[in-house]
Amino acid sequence: METVGIRELKTHLSRHLKRVRAGVRLAVTERGRTIAMITPVESSADVDWAHQLVADGRAQWNGTKPTGSVRPPKLSRKTAASVILEDRR
Repeated sequence: METVGIRELKTHLSRHLKRVRAGVRLAVTERGRTIAMITPVESSADVDWAHQLVADGRAQWNGTKPTGSVRPPKLSRKTAASVILEDRR
């Protein structure tokens, strides 16, 4: 683990964050005492399946916000209240 002083961190924040993104853990020091740790964020297991689909070529993603389907499904025009009332009959 590497250490970096507060002044150095503030002056070259972008450089140090690139290093953290690459996997380096940083201990932030103030007057020689460690006061904080900066570590890389682990990828969320919740979206690993989506990344795997893209890697397998079964899905595509260009890095932008999804726009939706070209042919969206047709929805019924019934309200939730009318569906509940029909179900109760």
